[in-house]
Amino acid sequence: MARSRPHLLLALCVLAAGPAPAAEWEGALKATSRMMVDTNASRDFSDAATAANNGLDGAFSLLGSAEGRGTFERSQLVGRYELGVRKYLGFTDEDTLVQAGALEGSLALGAEFGVGLEGHAKDRRGGSRAYSDLGTSAFVEYAPDVRLALRLRAGARRFVYRPDATANFGGPEVGVLGRYRFDRRHSVSLFGDWGSRGYGTQARPRPGTTVASPGRREDGALTAGASYNYRGPVALGLTYAYQESSSNSFGETVLRHRVTGNAGLRLPWRMTLLAQGSLGFSTYPDGIFLSPEIILVEEDEGQNSVSLKLARPVTEKVDAEVSWGLWSTRLPRNGLTYTRQVFGMGFTWRD
Repeated sequence: MARSRPHLLLALCVLAAGPAPAAEWEGALKATSRMMVDTNASRDFSDAATAANNGLDGAFSLLGSAEGRGTFERSQLVGRYELGVRKYLGFTDEDTLVQAGALEGSLALGAEFGVGLEGHAKDRRGGSRAYSDLGTSAFVEYAPDVRLALRLRAGARRFVYRPDATANFGGPEVGVLGRYRFDRRHSVSLFGDWGSRGYGTQARPRPGTTVASPGRREDGALTAGASYNYRGPVALGLTYAYQESSSNSFGETVLRHRVTGNAGLRLPWRMTLLAQGSLGFSTYPDGIFLSPEIILVEEDEGQNSVSLKLARPVTEKVDAEVSWGLWSTRLPRNGLTYTRQVFGMGFTWRD
C-alpha cells in the first residue's frame, strides 16, 4: 500500500490548479528491472522457406512509474507518469525509450453528476516503431451510487508515426464507458469509441474504377466491447472487443475481433501467479492490407498472446519476479508469421 504523501507530479498539478483550502493526497512510486532473453529481437516475419529465426538476443529493461491523487472538497486531480528503457546486447537498433503520461481533473456537480478534462501522451523513441500519440477530451460523468458509473467524452487525437509519415493522422473522437458493480466481487463494463481520422495522403482508388482519386484518405475507427471482472480468492477478468477501421482508401479497411482473459492467484510460500492471454481474428474486406505494421502498445505485438509472471516478496517493499511471454501473428493470404518469446527475471520495488 502506498503511503499518503505528495510526489513531484502531484506538486506540479497543485501549481497548475491553484491553491485549495484543504486536500488529501495519495501517491505511489514503483520501479521494475529485468534481465531478459528475446527470441525475436529483430521482430522479423518468416515463411516456410525462412522458418529459422536468428533474432535471439539478451536485453535489460527498466520501468518506473509515479502516480498520485489529490482530493479536494468538490474536485479531484489524478496523474500518472511512466518511463521505460530497453537495451539490447546485439540488436542495438531495437533499443527503446518510452514515456507515457496522463492527467485528469474533475469537478462534482451535486451528488450524482460531474464534469472534467483529461489528457494523455505517449512517446516511443528507438527501434522500428517510433511514434507519438497525443489526446485530450472533456467528459461528463453520472454516478448515482457506488454500483453504477457512466462517462461520456468528446475530444481529439493526434498520432505521428516516424518511420512512415503516410500513417500520421488526426481528428475528433467520442466515447462512452459504463460500469456496473453487482456486489463486492462481480462487475461488468461496456465501452465504445469512435474517431474520424484524417490523413495527409491521397486515398487509393479501387482498381478498375475510372475515378482518379477519392481525395484525401479518411478513416472511421470504431471500438466496442464488454468486460467482466471477478474479485475473490482468485482475480479473473474477461474482455471482448470489436474494432473496425473503415477507409475510403482501397486496401486499408480492417475488421478485428479480440478476446482477452487474465487471472491472478495466491500460491503457497507467499507467491503470486499472474496470467494473461488473448486471441484475435482479423479480416480485410478488400483482400489486402497496405498500411505499415503499426503497434501502438508494446505488449500488444500479436493477434494471439499469452504471458505468465510469478512473484514473491523478498522484503517489505521488494518482490522477486520471473516472467515469460509469447506473441504470434499470421498475416492472411501471404502466409507470413510472426512469433516472439521473452523470458525475464528481475525485481520490483514499491514505495
